[in-house]
Amino acid sequence: MDKGKIKTIAKGVTLLLIILAGVYLAVKYTPFIMQIASNPKDFRAMLTSYGFMGVLVFVAAQIIQVIIAFLPGEVTQIAGGYVYGTTLGTVYSMAGIGLGSVIVFFISRLLGHSLLSVVMSKELLGKFSFLMNSPKSELAMFIIFLIPGMPKDFLSYLAGITPIKPGNFFMISLIARFPALLVSSYIGENLHQGNLGAVIAIAAIACILMAFGYFMKDKIIAFLRRSTQTES
Repeated sequence: MDKGKIKTIAKGVTLLLIILAGVYLAVKYTPFIMQIASNPKDFRAMLTSYGFMGVLVFVAAQIIQVIIAFLPGEVTQIAGGYVYGTTLGTVYSMAGIGLGSVIVFFISRLLGHSLLSVVMSKELLGKFSFLMNSPKSELAMFIIFLIPGMPKDFLSYLAGITPIKPGNFFMISLIARFPALLVSSYIGENLHQGNLGAVIAIAAIACILMAFGYFMKDKIIAFLRRSTQTES
């Protein structure tokens, strides 16, 4: 058997194992992560019962949330602020999201389109296909990661098959995500402290921005596509 066939078989087996692992994580941990939203007090009690190891449990939850891209990241981000406060909640969320993005990026870079065809719908992949070869893809990616309501975790998979350098992607991802992580942690801390006025005000603004990003995402993506094509 030649090296090409061996490499193809190895990639196929790796893809199958990753799919099975993803299904396992989704089935096992999706209820746990979604329960965080409905029982933040119980989540806090669980994490604090582990002592410092609770931080590792929280970071692991963030990593899993990135890998299972369809899960809403805001749930665990707000929980981080609820448990650890704004500053540490933001730091721990960034650590988990950063590590999750590293895992997703390199797995995608290893397996290429075969993984994307499983993780992303054809429609979603088609919308962001302009990022794959454009010399302006880094700027476009930064803008997409910055805007609330965009499918950021799916884009971490997509980034793995673009020419973007790993270090540049991780910097773009974390810097662009930072404002949203900070706001989510701030909401969580004020929720724990019972400052409902601050929670309602900030959450209302955040919801408006998320709604804007969600409902305008097609127009924003179309604008970025035209811009990258024009400038390339």
